[in-house]
Amino acid sequence: MRTRSSTRRRTRTCLYGLLLGLSALCAGLLPAGPATAADNGTWGVFPTPAAGTATSDRAYFFHQGAAGTTLTDSVTILNSSDRELTFQVFATDAVNTPAGGAFALLPVETKPRDVGAWIALAPEAAGTVAVPARGRKDIPFTVKVPADAAPGDHVGGIVALGTVVEGVQQEGKVRVGVKRSVGARLYFRVPGPVTAGLSVEDVRVSRSAPLLPWVRDARATVSYTLVNRGNVVVSPEVAITAQGLFGRRLLDRPARAPQSALLPGQRIELTEPWPDAPQSDWVTVTVTAGAADHPDLVSRSETDFVAVPWPAAGLLLVLAGGGAAVWVLRRRRHPEGEREEAVPDLAGTR
Repeated sequence: MRTRSSTRRRTRTCLYGLLLGLSALCAGLLPAGPATAADNGTWGVFPTPAAGTATSDRAYFFHQGAAGTTLTDSVTILNSSDRELTFQVFATDAVNTPAGGAFALLPVETKPRDVGAWIALAPEAAGTVAVPARGRKDIPFTVKVPADAAPGDHVGGIVALGTVVEGVQQEGKVRVGVKRSVGARLYFRVPGPVTAGLSVEDVRVSRSAPLLPWVRDARATVSYTLVNRGNVVVSPEVAITAQGLFGRRLLDRPARAPQSALLPGQRIELTEPWPDAPQSDWVTVTVTAGAADHPDLVSRSETDFVAVPWPAAGLLLVLAGGGAAVWVLRRRRHPEGEREEAVPDLAGTR
């Protein structure tokens, strides 16, 4: 938590009177839940089932191997439709989407730089792969871990991209054909020193208040950034608290969880609505993040904002200005020292 400077304390003290005046005037590694294979209803991609079985007991690929080793496995593409389908099959890296943190696999045009680059598909996957109606295609692959591979988690996947354009979307002035893809996740752990790292950064608050205060609730949105600065996957748990001018607790609740576990090196932007934000207060908002799998992993960051009902503030200023004007006028009409003095009657004095 950052240290407050004396300048901020003086600034806060200067606002006490305004706020009081306004108040008086206005009175882990896996996502939660059971894992399922990647399937869009037309085709699915998953680890190849064991010999003699029709379905796989693995939803994702999980492997571990030291730097310099090579492992083999196989991926299956299942066609659930009534017609033959063709695919472009490729390996790639995984990322979290910047907004919300959903799990995503990089598109085919983006060259992988991590575990996706370690994967080599069998020669039959070159070009396009045809899968018969109601059939499946098993594609072997190898994972060759580089000799200088960093310890920790490396996450990617194997994707089956349909070759048929299924729609068109507008991107600026360009119309782009839309193809569907399905990918099976691959989690790879390289043994060695691992560090769980999680950082809360860039906490900020945007606020929307009614024109007439206390007629309806003010609303605010707390935005913040989570960064995985370690080398293992973490599942963040976030809490948001807010404290008012005199230590009054205004907010204390868990935030909505990211859409997926946070991958190493990834940065995501999250928002939390605050539907009953204060109308008038000096507020300190604190965002605290941790992870159930790593009890000692805690990060927090905070920000301050001043909630001021500006219409009420304007009325207060008008009243103050009016009072000052009346005082000035009265002073001008009766200048100091301008008084009627009684003149003594000297005629009767002898």
